[in-house]
Amino acid sequence: MFDNLSERLGRTLKNLRGQGRLSEDNISEAMREVRMALLEADVALPVVKDFIEHVRERAIGQEVATSLTPGQVVIKIVHEELVRLMGESATPLSLNVAPPAVILLAGLQGAGKTTTAVKLARHIRDDLKRSVKVVSCDVYRPAAIDQLHAYADQAGIEYLPSDSSQKPLDIARDAVATVRRQGVETLIVDTAGRLHVDEDMMAEVQALNSDLSPAETLFVIDSMMGQDAVKSAEAFNNALPLSGVILTKVDGDARGGAALSVRHVTGKPIKFLGSGEKFDALEAFHPERVASRILGMGDVLSLIEEVERKTDQDKAKKMAAKIKKGGFDLDDFRDQINEMNRMGGMSSLLDKLPGTGQLPAGALNQVNDGMFNRLGTIIDSMTQKERRKPDIINGSRKKRIAAGSGTSVQEVNKLLKQFGQMQKTMKRMKRKGGLQKMLQGMGGGGGGGLPPGFKP
Repeated sequence: MFDNLSERLGRTLKNLRGQGRLSEDNISEAMREVRMALLEADVALPVVKDFIEHVRERAIGQEVATSLTPGQVVIKIVHEELVRLMGESATPLSLNVAPPAVILLAGLQGAGKTTTAVKLARHIRDDLKRSVKVVSCDVYRPAAIDQLHAYADQAGIEYLPSDSSQKPLDIARDAVATVRRQGVETLIVDTAGRLHVDEDMMAEVQALNSDLSPAETLFVIDSMMGQDAVKSAEAFNNALPLSGVILTKVDGDARGGAALSVRHVTGKPIKFLGSGEKFDALEAFHPERVASRILGMGDVLSLIEEVERKTDQDKAKKMAAKIKKGGFDLDDFRDQINEMNRMGGMSSLLDKLPGTGQLPAGALNQVNDGMFNRLGTIIDSMTQKERRKPDIINGSRKKRIAAGSGTSVQEVNKLLKQFGQMQKTMKRMKRKGGLQKMLQGMGGGGGGGLPPGFKP
């Protein structure tokens, strides 16, 4: 997300960073570039005007004129104004009500409401430690109810059955009565979407909201829709007392215009970002961290939280002990690839590291999830004995492994060579006492990180 905007802003602000003295002329020129960058990112025009006006006013004011590093101060101002635009601070769910706390999800068809309902339930159960159930009131879209049921089963979330012959209001009322009787703390209600905003849809979701008096009424919005997403958010905000917004499909949105516009247009906070189809791919929205990501400063705090949340700590400790004894094998390498995938893959990790935006374009293309998954497939095609003792893999075995993994013998050779280099690196570090330091730096486990010495 924000790839295009980050690149454009990075070039513009880099020119300012090196300036020893700033004038109204070069600030105005930079602001023109920033304006174009925001418009190309599909940020709403009123939002762009407000942002540029605030930055320009501060940039030509006293705080820059008296600074020894005016270019860097302008970057600081841009960062602070991005934070202001997106809402200052994270806004958690407000569930401090008499149970059950009802969360009503609204939005257009195709925005990802059903997937989001399950992701949100996972967050509430695992992170907030609250009991939760989900129910579908979408009686119009074919198999919508079955879809939520299937997703809930896959994610291990409790599901309340409903039927397309029922009325949405009756489904919701029955669900609230059921969870209240069962002592469940939270109920997530997935509502029907339409391909466009219409009176019938609005009347239905308004009736549900009025009857349920939900603790949270969240608008689920497809970030890839850009300006259309912002317009629909405005329409829903006028019809419903929205308490917040969830942006979905952010991994497929290189522009980020919706994230920068929706708070300004609706006045409601973005609460979560959803990416991909995995049910744990939902992260709290922190304006300051996202602003840092846009400006290429990375988001190390979110990365640390993700590692802590998604790394198997027991497995990590066992891995650390095994590496310390020099017993690291290809099975362990495969586990490391799996850990990385659990955290959203290499692209997600790199997106949160500072300075990634300044790397040459070709460098990032060489490090991608497909490459690591391909290595994993090669390891999967080996026997257990071959994984433990790669030295036994001769020419005929390489041919079999290549055929089984859909790769070439050259790729198998490359993997074995890289793995050999990793083992040599570990032995050298162990002899020099560096391995212990490395393991301590990895939180005592090495969970989530790539094995040392690995070079793509």
